[in-house]
Amino acid sequence: MRSHAQAVVIGGGLIGCSILYHLTKLGWSDVVLLERSELTSGSTWHAAANIHGLHDSTNISLLQHYTMALYKELEVETGQGCGIFQPGSLYLAQTEAREHQLRLQEAKARRYKMNFYEIGRDEAERLHPLVNFDGIRCIMYEPEGGNVDPSGVTMAYAAGARRRGAEIHRFTPVTGTEAQADGSWIVRTPKGDIRTRWVVNAAGLWGREVAAMAGLELPLMPTEHQYFVTETIAEIAALDRRLPSVADRDGEYYLRQEGLGLLIGAYERDMRFWAEDGTPLGFGHELFPDDLERIEENMMRAIDRVPVVGTAGIKRVINGPMIWSPDSAVLFGPVPEMTNYFCCNGIIPGFSQSGGMGKLAAEWMIEGEPSLDMFGWDMARFGHWANKAFTKARVQDQYSHRFKIHFPNEERAAGRPVRTRPAYEKQKAMGAVFGLNFGWEHPLWFSAEGEPKEETIGFTRQNWWAPVGREARMLRESAGIIDISNFAKYAVKGAGASDWLNALFANRMPTGVGRSCLTPLIGKRGGIAGDFTVTKLGDDEFMIFGSGMAERYHQRFFNAVPLPDDTTFTSLTERLCAFNIAGPKSRELLMRLTNDDLSNENFSFMRSRRMRVAGVEVIALRVSFTGDLGWELYCDAERQVALYDALLEAGADLGAGPVGSRALASLRIEKGYGSWSREYSPEYWPQECALDRLIKLDKDAFLNKAPYQEIAGKLPRQKLVMISIDATDADATGGEPIFLRDGTPIGQVSSGAYGYTVGMSLALCYIKAEMAKPGNKVSVAILGRAHDAVILERPPFDPAGERLRM
Repeated sequence: MRSHAQAVVIGGGLIGCSILYHLTKLGWSDVVLLERSELTSGSTWHAAANIHGLHDSTNISLLQHYTMALYKELEVETGQGCGIFQPGSLYLAQTEAREHQLRLQEAKARRYKMNFYEIGRDEAERLHPLVNFDGIRCIMYEPEGGNVDPSGVTMAYAAGARRRGAEIHRFTPVTGTEAQADGSWIVRTPKGDIRTRWVVNAAGLWGREVAAMAGLELPLMPTEHQYFVTETIAEIAALDRRLPSVADRDGEYYLRQEGLGLLIGAYERDMRFWAEDGTPLGFGHELFPDDLERIEENMMRAIDRVPVVGTAGIKRVINGPMIWSPDSAVLFGPVPEMTNYFCCNGIIPGFSQSGGMGKLAAEWMIEGEPSLDMFGWDMARFGHWANKAFTKARVQDQYSHRFKIHFPNEERAAGRPVRTRPAYEKQKAMGAVFGLNFGWEHPLWFSAEGEPKEETIGFTRQNWWAPVGREARMLRESAGIIDISNFAKYAVKGAGASDWLNALFANRMPTGVGRSCLTPLIGKRGGIAGDFTVTKLGDDEFMIFGSGMAERYHQRFFNAVPLPDDTTFTSLTERLCAFNIAGPKSRELLMRLTNDDLSNENFSFMRSRRMRVAGVEVIALRVSFTGDLGWELYCDAERQVALYDALLEAGADLGAGPVGSRALASLRIEKGYGSWSREYSPEYWPQECALDRLIKLDKDAFLNKAPYQEIAGKLPRQKLVMISIDATDADATGGEPIFLRDGTPIGQVSSGAYGYTVGMSLALCYIKAEMAKPGNKVSVAILGRAHDAVILERPPFDPAGERLRM
C-alpha cells in the first residue's frame, strides 16, 4: 500500500468509486481508495438504481444527463458491464400542480436539447399497456430513462480508476484521520498509514463516523427504505421488449420492470429511522425485516394504476438503509473550517447523479472550483445550527414527502424554529409569516387585519401576493422597516486591515473614514464568487456586509488570503442585528430619533458613521437594497427590540410599517439589483452582469486576479437583462427558460417577481449576448407555457437613480 497519495477516498461504494475514477480522469494517478469491507457494501448494493435526467434544478439536470451518458462510455472503456436498461420513463401528472412542474421541466429540456417531451394517451398505452391512465392530466416521456446494475456500475468505476493508476484496498478500515500543520493529512489503517494532500469522505452510511475522526459533525440521519419485486407476470413475459418505468409521483411510489416482474418502491408517511446514534461498524450486506404494512397505502395506489400488481406474487422484499441530509441533497465540497477535507455524503438518487458528483468533486480538488455552480449541494449551506434534532425533523419531512413538489418560495416548517433573534416573538405577534435563512427565522411578510395568517403554496400567485404588494407600496410611498439581520457581518481591524481587504477583493477599498464601496469577490475561474459592501469606520477598522446564507461558503475565500499578524477578522453575524429603513419618508422617520444631521450634504449616499438612534448605538450606512432612499442600521442583538419599537412608533403616523423579505425581493427586482446565488455566481463572468466596472486591474494582486485577467478581454457569452412579462396569474421565480418567439432557446430567468409599484411582472435573466438587445421580444416558459415578454432598456423604477441620492 502506498505511503503517500494526492488523495485518499474513504468508502468503496458507488460515489467513492466515481470520485476515484474522475480524479484519475483529470490526471491524478497517485490516488487511493480505502474500503472497510467489500466494494458496494452499505447502501449501494441493494439500491433500486433507477436513472433519470430531469430535475427541478437546471444544473442537476445537466449532471444527471452526463451521468446517464457516462455509463455506456464506462462499459466501452473498461469492458465491465453496467447492466444498463433504458426502455424509457413515463412521468404522470394527476394534479394541476404536477402538470405545471412537468411542463416546466419539458421547457427546460427543450432549452438544453434534452430528450423529454409530452406524449398522448394512445402512445403511452402502446409503450406501457399495463398502466391505467384514467385521471392523468398529462404524460411526459423520457426515452433514456431506466435503470442500471448497482454492482456493475461501481465495479466499472473501480476498473477505470485502476487502469489509470489508482489503488483500491478492500478490507482496510480507516481508524483515524489526522490533520498536519502543512495542510496535509495522515490517514491511519491497520495496514499502514498514508500521508495525503486530500481526504475524501465518501463513506456512505458511515459518513458520520468518518467525519467524527476529524472532529467534524455532519447533519445526516439514516432511515429504512423498502421496495419489493414481484414474481413473473404473464403479460410481461409475453412481451418482446422491456417496459418503461413509471414515475407517478402524485401516487407516492415508483415502479419499473425487474426481470419478468415489476419492482415497486415507496416513501411512506409512516417512516422509520435507523441507527440514530451511529451506524454499526459491522453492518454491511444485511437487510432489515420486511414491513410491507407500512407501505400498504402506497402499494394500493400502485395497484390502482397498474392492476396486475394486485394479482402478482411477491418474489422478494428489500428493506435496507439509506442516509439523508436535512434537505435530501448531498453534503458536498471542502469543509470550510478545514484544509483539504472533502465531503460527499447523504446521496439519495445516487445512480442518476454519481458521474456528475465525481466529475465536480475532481474539478474542485484539482482545479480549485467546480465548473458548475452547485451551492444547493454545497455542505456550507448548513452550519453548526443544523443539530441532531433539526436534522431528524427535516429528514422525516423529506422522506415522508419525497415526491412532494418543491414549490417556488415554499417554506417547510419541520425542525423550526432553530435560530431566532430577540425581535422574533414581537414580529410573530405582529403577524409575521417566517422563512428560514441559514437557520434563522426571518419575516417573509406581515399579515394585517383581514389578511391570511398562513401562506398557501403553488406555482401561481398565492394568498400572500396581495399583502406583499401592500408592503411594497407602503415603502415606495412612505417608508418601510425591513429586518435585514440575516446579512453576514464581519469586522476587520488592525494595521494590516486595508492591505488584507485589497488583497481579497477586486475593487479598491475605501481610504476615507465613513466611505463605502461595493466589490465583487472573484472565483477560481474568474467568475463572481460573491458581492459585498465594505465600509471604513476608523483608521484601521472596516466592516464587510454580504450574503448571510453564504457566510460559511465565503469562509473558504477569506481563508485563502493570509491575515496579517497585526489584524483581526471577526464574524459579527450572530452578535449584530439590523434594520433597513427605506422609502421617501425614511429620512423624516429617522430624524425623529437622532440628533445627527441626516441631510444629503452631511450624510450622502454610500457613506457610513456611528450614531445613536432612539438612544441605541448603531452603525449606519446610507444604502438600501430596495433602490430607494434609505439607511441600514446595525446594533447589538440585545438592543434589537428597543430599536425596532422606536422605529415602528416613529413611523406610525407617517404611514410606515414593517416590511418582509418578499417585498424586498420585488423592490430590488424593480430596480434591477442582482442577488448572490441568483444573478451573481461563479458561473457568470463579471462583464456578463455589469460588475466588471467594480474591478480594478490597476491595483496590486487580489484573490484570483489572474483567472479574471484571462477572461476579462473576452466578449460576454450572455448578458444580465430585465424583461417585462405578459403574465396575469403567475410570475417567473427563477429557472424558467427563455426562447425567441420562434422557439429558439436563448437563456433563462435568474430571479422574478411582480413589481407592485410599477405594475409589471418582471424578471432578471441571462440571455445570449447577441440576443440581449432592448426591445427584443422573447417568450418565457412560466408554468411551462409560453408567455410573451420584452427586454427592457432600463429598470422601470427610478432608472436614473435619483431616489437613492435625494
